[in-house]
Amino acid sequence: MRWNRFFTPGRVIAAGFAFLILLGTGLLMLPISHQSGQSLSFIDALFTATSGVCITGLSSIQCNAVLSGFGQAVLLLLIQIGGMGITTLGVGIILLTGKKIGIRERTLIKESLNQPSFQGILRLLKVMLMVTFGIEGAGTVLSFPIFVQDYPVGKAVWLSVFHSVSAFNNAGFDLIGGSSLAVYRNHVPMLLLTSALTICGGLGFVVMLNIAQKRRFRRFSLHTKVVLTMTVLLLTVGTLLLHATQHGLTWVQSFFYSAVTRTSGFSIYDLGDFSNASLLCMILLMFVGAAPGSTGGGIKTVSFAVLLLTTFAGLKGEDYINVFRRRLTAGTILRAVAVFLIGAGIIVCGTMILSITEN
Repeated sequence: MRWNRFFTPGRVIAAGFAFLILLGTGLLMLPISHQSGQSLSFIDALFTATSGVCITGLSSIQCNAVLSGFGQAVLLLLIQIGGMGITTLGVGIILLTGKKIGIRERTLIKESLNQPSFQGILRLLKVMLMVTFGIEGAGTVLSFPIFVQDYPVGKAVWLSVFHSVSAFNNAGFDLIGGSSLAVYRNHVPMLLLTSALTICGGLGFVVMLNIAQKRRFRRFSLHTKVVLTMTVLLLTVGTLLLHATQHGLTWVQSFFYSAVTRTSGFSIYDLGDFSNASLLCMILLMFVGAAPGSTGGGIKTVSFAVLLLTTFAGLKGEDYINVFRRRLTAGTILRAVAVFLIGAGIIVCGTMILSITEN
């Protein structure tokens, strides 16, 4: 009984991610994971594994030059599991084997997907698996004609798979080398495809399921309406600001950066060459991030929307907040404020530490 009280769903999920990071670190340190003549230190392996599982896209190594095919496959699995959630994928495997899902597994799924109840949780999981592999498969097919123009067929297939998984899971890793997707900075299909995969992953599985079921905006749930509205708003404002503040960016490139900056982190130019205004715009987009229950990070679009609505209501002197004819509860507002303050606090502390240590 005490063990059940100690191993709460949140702790189990956190422990699962910690175990996955350590396992990934160990696998990436194996000689089989390195290119001939290359090696990987513990700190670089730990950083890469952590970045892959947490889908941040930051890397201290050039993956295509250091990692062998096996090492790249390990990184791909870390990205896939990190994006979907170790609990979600684990229970999905149990479903595929035909075994019964107990209340503990359902609780873990509910907590992992941030769902309010158990209703329809297994159906959501099944749809989540189908949507993930379906979109990643479509991304692979659409990426292949692009990569095959520059690489042999076998490598083009692998690059297509890796890029599709990385983009949909908002990971930002690539196997091209150099400065991320810089060689494709003027390749409109590649920029639009990468943006589309990133946006799909950033919407969240609950939203995609609701869109598939209802099909009309007026029939969507409140959550879906807010996510879609904020996604369009952030993409539009981000594109306009980046195009206005960064000389030389085309409209497609501005849209690409507006899409990938919030979550995935791909790049087609050296960010050191960007203006301070553009970098500030990117920082704000990164801070907001993607939707709840998605593969992206940030304080989430819904939290940001609640903060905006709360601010507008305060300016107008209103004691309540309505959105799409629905009144927000005090609990919803308090959670949004808490998420914002925690996120801002982490950034301030992290910035302070880096300012001291990297001075």
